[in-house]
Amino acid sequence: MYVYKPKRFYITVFATTWAFWLFAILFNDGLTNTLGMVLGGLCPATVAIITVFTSKSDALKKDFKRKIFNFWKLKPLYIIAAVLLFSAIVACSILLSTAFGESLDQFSFTKDFSFTGVGVLSAFATIFLAAVLEEVGWRGYGEDSIAQYHSWFKESIIFGFIWALWHLPLFWIPGTYHYEIRQMNVLYMLNFLISVAPMGFITTWVYVKNGRSMLASIIFHLFINFMQEKIAMTQNTKCVETIVVVVAATLIVLTNRDMFFEKRHIGHILE
Repeated sequence: MYVYKPKRFYITVFATTWAFWLFAILFNDGLTNTLGMVLGGLCPATVAIITVFTSKSDALKKDFKRKIFNFWKLKPLYIIAAVLLFSAIVACSILLSTAFGESLDQFSFTKDFSFTGVGVLSAFATIFLAAVLEEVGWRGYGEDSIAQYHSWFKESIIFGFIWALWHLPLFWIPGTYHYEIRQMNVLYMLNFLISVAPMGFITTWVYVKNGRSMLASIIFHLFINFMQEKIAMTQNTKCVETIVVVVAATLIVLTNRDMFFEKRHIGHILE
């Protein structure tokens, strides 16, 4: 029976990711900045793949392959529901923001990405790597390694905190979305970090309801990134959005109590 090692996994991910991102912060000269940022983004997936395929567990390796390649086992209704839910979150946030003086023009698409620096490559690193490679790391090993010992509710709390903390160095790397919002107002930085935690409940819901599918998580993560980058929401509206996300996550938990609070899976993830 395989024994998950969440502490070792997350310490390794943080140490490698933050080392590359510190390199990008210290040697901010364009190419070096980009290289450090991209290599840091690769770390969760790289550590997960190495952890899985250097293990002696055939069950762990088989499960990893199933989660990313068995697309025919996806449950489209849950993916559609998640996409519609996040679309509703964005729409409600914009509508509520008008009470604080924001415009309905936010329902339009932006011409450019909300970050600067290395242009297309930066956009690729932010949207593609975050949606694909992060999910291979988090859902490929990270989330299951916590859920092996806790309910999905407690796992979502723990992972949400870890996920938010992992982003921290990005706020000091020029050219990233995170750097741009810190430059605007440190409160926007805090809002981003706070918003990540309740999103963890929604991403867990998508993941588990699709039979722990990485592919489902990748699709949903990609949609979130696209909406957050291309819908013309102001940072003030994104603060309102955090409140709406908390409400949505609460409703998801209340309507899926058995999934979030059952403990039948503990110790039996690979079964």
